[in-house]
Amino acid sequence: MGKKVLVIGSGGREHALAWKLAQSPELERLYVAPGNAGTSEWNAPVAQNDIAGLVRFAQDHNIDLTVVGPEEPLSLGIVDAFHEAGLRIFGPTQAAAQLEGSKAFAKTIMQAANIPTAEWNTFTDPPAAKDYVRRIGAPCVVKADGLAAGKGVIVAMDLDTALQAVDEIMDGAFGDAGKKIVVEEFLEGQEVSLLCFADGTSALPMVPVQDHKRALDGDEGLNTGGMGTYSPPPVWTPEIEEQVKREILYPTLEEMRRRGMPFTGVLFLGLMLTERGPKVLEYNVRFGDPETQVVMMRLRSDLLQVLWACTEGKLGDVTLEWSNDVAVCVVMAAPGYPQSYEKGIPITIPAEVGQEGAVFHAGTALKDNRLVSSGGRVLGVTASGSNLVAARENAYSIVGKITFPKAHYRKDIGMKGMKGALT
Repeated sequence: MGKKVLVIGSGGREHALAWKLAQSPELERLYVAPGNAGTSEWNAPVAQNDIAGLVRFAQDHNIDLTVVGPEEPLSLGIVDAFHEAGLRIFGPTQAAAQLEGSKAFAKTIMQAANIPTAEWNTFTDPPAAKDYVRRIGAPCVVKADGLAAGKGVIVAMDLDTALQAVDEIMDGAFGDAGKKIVVEEFLEGQEVSLLCFADGTSALPMVPVQDHKRALDGDEGLNTGGMGTYSPPPVWTPEIEEQVKREILYPTLEEMRRRGMPFTGVLFLGLMLTERGPKVLEYNVRFGDPETQVVMMRLRSDLLQVLWACTEGKLGDVTLEWSNDVAVCVVMAAPGYPQSYEKGIPITIPAEVGQEGAVFHAGTALKDNRLVSSGGRVLGVTASGSNLVAARENAYSIVGKITFPKAHYRKDIGMKGMKGALT
């Protein structure tokens, strides 16, 4: 008997997960709740934050495994609710999800486990935060403590910007997420995302990814949820991976277990490769977006088997197989993103994009059977190639065949990797 699987979420990450799960010989039926236009053949009309509705749906449809995409349902305790209902779900409990839900909690875990990270302090009082900023000086980083959809971080290169950031975040720019802030030293180096499967005891890293957070070419402009990714970045080495496992990944899992909140799911390490070695910028507790798009493009193993092993506590029996190809994802966003943007823009995607490519939908919808934009980040055009030059060419070739008037996308995704070990 095949397995019935439910994927929760509506973004590019969820389309990529569904695309990979659909390739599993063990899959009988796939659902995505609520999904988007790209996942329409699998969609189920239940909102991602309707925990009771999702439990009911899983019960009514005899779902064997539920896979959570976004952080919001995890922070709301969806895993705990499914466990109480006797349902199998891949993701961390509400307690373990604090690793992403509270930056202050994450820092206390790093401190307790002696994990390399930036010098930091937390504040609920703006004048005290400003005194600290003046003391450590610029550049520094000011972060909203809670969830802010990937946007609650301000990298301040001068003192005025840092002091302004304290006011902006604590005055409610990110709602309740900014009632408490974390101020930390600015780390210099290469940023790399390492997503790791975890079963509470053991962990398996996926392939390393480099994200492009800024809206404009050359890493200019505002911070976004991510404008594109590529994997692997040349700056990553097997020696760095071993060091990250030894100094960061395993100590984090051990500390979480020690606190009675063992971590099952995807532990996403946001790393800065500094001159003094890798340091943790942040933890996320789920598949990254748009990291997942390139990771799924390179994964050769059966994703369903891996996720199942995690929920059984049997990740130690799994060996992950990866393609040696390079993968690139270019995000096509609505004009104006990450600020106010248009919706309802008609889009046409070619029926065939070649074996080495896939167009993952994020902010899309069907209106009168016509594909239209419905969000900020709209498409994740993903392609692989034998090297970075080929992968970039394949991805941008597909971008050129998509009709999406006034689409905003970066032209330099992956260019950092062309320069080798970068600045």
